[in-house]
Amino acid sequence: MAVGFSLSPEQVELKIQAREFARENLAPLVDRVRGTADPHEAALLVRPAHEAAVRAGLVKAMIPEGFGGSLRNGVDVAIVVEELATVMPDFVAGMGGVLLALTPVYFGGDPEQTQRFLAPFLADEGAPQAVMALSEPSGTANFAAPPPAEGIRTTADLDGDSWVISGEKQWSANLAGWDGSGPELMVVACRTPGGVSLIGVEHEHFTADNLKLLETMDLPGLRGHLTQRVRLDGVRVPRGNLIGAEGMGPDLAHLAFATTSAAVGVMATASMRAAFDIAFRFAKEQTRGGGVPIIDHRPVADLLSDAKGRIEATRLLSWRALDAVASGDPAGLELALHAKVFGSETAVEVIHGLIQVVGVQAYNREFPLIHHLLNATAYPIFEGGNVGVRRRQLQGVLAADGWNPLTASGLA
Repeated sequence: MAVGFSLSPEQVELKIQAREFARENLAPLVDRVRGTADPHEAALLVRPAHEAAVRAGLVKAMIPEGFGGSLRNGVDVAIVVEELATVMPDFVAGMGGVLLALTPVYFGGDPEQTQRFLAPFLADEGAPQAVMALSEPSGTANFAAPPPAEGIRTTADLDGDSWVISGEKQWSANLAGWDGSGPELMVVACRTPGGVSLIGVEHEHFTADNLKLLETMDLPGLRGHLTQRVRLDGVRVPRGNLIGAEGMGPDLAHLAFATTSAAVGVMATASMRAAFDIAFRFAKEQTRGGGVPIIDHRPVADLLSDAKGRIEATRLLSWRALDAVASGDPAGLELALHAKVFGSETAVEVIHGLIQVVGVQAYNREFPLIHHLLNATAYPIFEGGNVGVRRRQLQGVLAADGWNPLTASGLA
């Protein structure tokens, strides 16, 4: 295993590009999004940033080179995700649909299907949205459970050469698209005669009659993330839009969520990084009526140093995990699950500790620190909740025949 911790010149340039993009396109939106009461209007404020990301090539940077994008390795993705999420994680959560929804296409799609599904995301203009429509209002932690368990309730039945899809979906970003007419690609997890399967639904297949926007969620954090509940009423798509074979849905979905598990660890790192910057500057500048800056008091310095160490640990784990998943490393799944669980829960604890550094001032909505905690509280429960999904997956990894505790570290 080759180990290196220095960014290449190309990666340094990518970091600079992503940081500058966040400064110019995301930073001006943060207060506007937080201050907009209507959740739909708040999320729509971010659309111009998505269009700018397409023009800047940041969406292509989420797509592997072999499929026409510019993604070379997982570290490249980690660099972009951390820089953008440090400023606005809700933007990253929305753009992350490209990572999540397209991964099953890479592994299960045929060449013609893959080219067709990816076309909107390889363009140089627009604000295309890709959605993995897995979660449902009744909960989907047991989505792959066989009957008589509920699992997925959404169904797809064959009618001639078409699949007819009906059911409700919830929580996934951009389910109804920017204007309610649907995203460019929705990968729908549904029950077919052969089991739980994934079917690609393109924008042209949605109509005002078969796609109903039921609700836009009013979230306490991540308010620039368009989170919706929709009903699919007889959405008709070609039989050839089945991704992989019938019954492959759980395997393909797990591959997709391995990537986003690692990405959540990077987002957690970014939120801690942003919160640390606020608390550190506060501690360096504020005396709070005393004779010296509060960082000169040991309890404050201890909180800051503990936070910084945990940020660095989470970054190393999450970047390594994202690179392992992207490269097909057999240890990728385990590392990604650790990044999701450890990173998300560490972020909540670290940011809570940084609030103690600032004190009661941090409880004011006008002070930015509390908003990072509101964002971070989503990380343990979205993209597969830690209790309902991720820890259960880790149990399966550890209990598997032949599992070696040194494999993930490359020391087996």
